[in-house]
Amino acid sequence: MALFESSNPDLIASRNAVLADNWWALALRGVFAILFGIIAFAVPGAAMLALVLIFGAYSIADGIFNIVLAVRGARGHERWGLLLANGILGIVIGIVAAIWPGITVLAFVFMIGAWALLSGGLMFGAALSMKISHGRWLLVFGAIVSMIYGLLLFASPLIGALVLTWWVGAHALILGVTLVVLAFRLRRHRGDRFPGAVAAPI
Repeated sequence: MALFESSNPDLIASRNAVLADNWWALALRGVFAILFGIIAFAVPGAAMLALVLIFGAYSIADGIFNIVLAVRGARGHERWGLLLANGILGIVIGIVAAIWPGITVLAFVFMIGAWALLSGGLMFGAALSMKISHGRWLLVFGAIVSMIYGLLLFASPLIGALVLTWWVGAHALILGVTLVVLAFRLRRHRGDRFPGAVAAPI
């Protein structure tokens, strides 16, 4: 356990308190992911163009919620660089998808794969600062799912549009449910305050 814990328990406690107080942002992110997954399974025959636009909207919304968490953390003088980077990455990828909706299926597969790998890596990095009692393993699980999904896309880039739709939908559903469960676990800790917590610059 010591491998994951910071040497400054007050700083860790303060970060977890901010995350718990903003549990609703994680819940909304999870709900958006679940809705996106349901849409992907409900209309698997939709054109890849529609999937690109849906993914772009989801990526932008996901990025915005990450930035909300980062800004709120910054107001509490916490280190939220990873969440901010994850949010900016999601928004940039969403804008690219909206500007060039006619990209090839292969390019879209690689784009989603890269996003899943980077997003998963950033989530894993953020999980290292969480306490076990706040549901750290759930964030680690979500990160691992994202990275495995990204690796699968790079390993099989020539899959059909239908299979790609199912992969995207399954990833969004698993990640969404994980984030919702994590959010409500954090909700039990909202309002927790830890005397002696120290502030750290971004």
